Amino acid sequence: MRVSAFRQRVLGNAFSRTLLSVWAWLMLGVIAIIWTPLVFVVWVVTAPFDRGRYWPGWLFRKLCVVHTWLNPLWRFRTSGIKVEDPRRPYVVVANHESLADMFLISHLPWEMKWLSKEDFFRYPLIGWMMRMSGDIKLIRGDRQSIVSAMRGARDRLSKKVSVMLFPEGTRSMDGVMGEFKDGAFRLAVETGRPILPLAVAGTRQAIPKGDWRFDVTTAEVRVLPTIDTTGMTKEDVPALRERVRDLISNEVALMKA
Repeated sequence: MRVSAFRQRVLGNAFSRTLLSVWAWLMLGVIAIIWTPLVFVVWVVTAPFDRGRYWPGWLFRKLCVVHTWLNPLWRFRTSGIKVEDPRRPYVVVANHESLADMFLISHLPWEMKWLSKEDFFRYPLIGWMMRMSGDIKLIRGDRQSIVSAMRGARDRLSKKVSVMLFPEGTRSMDGVMGEFKDGAFRLAVETGRPILPLAVAGTRQAIPKGDWRFDVTTAEVRVLPTIDTTGMTKEDVPALRERVRDLISNEVALMKA
């Protein structure tokens, strides 16, 4: 995704990046402090009828949207197909470029539960909101945790809430999309839920690896057509996995062209 020469010149120098990054991190903390009691109230009020914790999660994602509005270094946009029924549960999959992916994808107007590594759940405020929102904890390399996470994903789908997974397992370190793992596709086949692919482009520059500062970025998430899994079996998982990876990879290349 291209950044205009004017924005790069004005905001991309070391002084501007440092100053605006301090502002953005400060605003993230302030928003989290404000948002936590709001999410708690919604969680308590909706608990009797919202078994899937749809509304606490929906409000929690808006934290990312508000933070992006207040961060002059970032410009995010969404495109692609429109999801007509936000309560039809999908297995949502996307390529993973950086930590900024969650800020970008949260701009999509429907709620989904994220499969996230255990570390995020330990953070004060953010971790508390993730728990209230019903996000799913995963300990990498722990087989029992993987089994538990997949059980949690099936539970959210059964309550008419989509789940969000990164099939690469971890963010790309060099900008090249990694191989997709089977888990998300096995989940979709076993539950009979459609797959909703997302193509993410531009976030790798938003939070450069090894630097606490944000950078000038224009990023986009594009919603691709759904893929029906009705009638598929576990033997179809490898072909489905590669089909989705090719779709996302080709779309990302077009977005970056």
